[in-house]
Amino acid sequence: MNRLIVALDVDTGTRALALAESLRGIAGGLKVGSRLFTLEGPSLVRQLADDGHKVFLDLKFHDIPNTVAQAVASAVRTGAWMINVHASGGSAMMQAAAEAGRRAALDTGVPAPLLIAVTVLTSMDEDALRSVGVGRALPDQVVTLARMAQAAGLDGVVASPLETSILRSACGPAFGIVTPGIRGASAGTTMDDQARTLGPADAVRAGASYIVVGRPIIGAPDPRAAAEAIARELGTP
Repeated sequence: MNRLIVALDVDTGTRALALAESLRGIAGGLKVGSRLFTLEGPSLVRQLADDGHKVFLDLKFHDIPNTVAQAVASAVRTGAWMINVHASGGSAMMQAAAEAGRRAALDTGVPAPLLIAVTVLTSMDEDALRSVGVGRALPDQVVTLARMAQAAGLDGVVASPLETSILRSACGPAFGIVTPGIRGASAGTTMDDQARTLGPADAVRAGASYIVVGRPIIGAPDPRAAAEAIARELGTP
């Protein structure tokens, strides 16, 4: 399994498509987030998928269950390989997302996407969590939300690698864990806005199913070479 997902956090679809082509065969997936999606829309996701790329559509849906179900169904029709919602939207919302995703895949004759839930953003620490009224310790909140996501029928979660080992114990070896914002010396950047993260190999050793790397690759003078270096570190052929 190629665990490396590259975040296409760029300003234009033209740049995104050029990066995608340069990373072909190295990246296991490409992430399209709110910035690029807002600029270019679903047509870019469709084009990437049609070109044979696995697209992680990172829009973090969080709304009433029916609205999220409709959004997920629409996301499936773009050809997205992985789609996420916010676990804090609750069990009913996540169940609606899971059902809508699988139903839309059947209706359109495409493979069901991986449906995952964001637990606690990696930019947040204990103080930030308390500031929004959550009294649990941060690891306990992550595990609570992950168990809810698993019970709702989702395929995995987005979480910091610092919580991966406890998530594996709580949710088992088959549950997907996607760790975003990978930083540190081994990835070539400082921690910047990430409060809870590790380097690429450390994240995988901690149990990550996939790691998401953005600036260390797309901001490098040679993005393909930067991605190849991380892939070698991960033991990816």
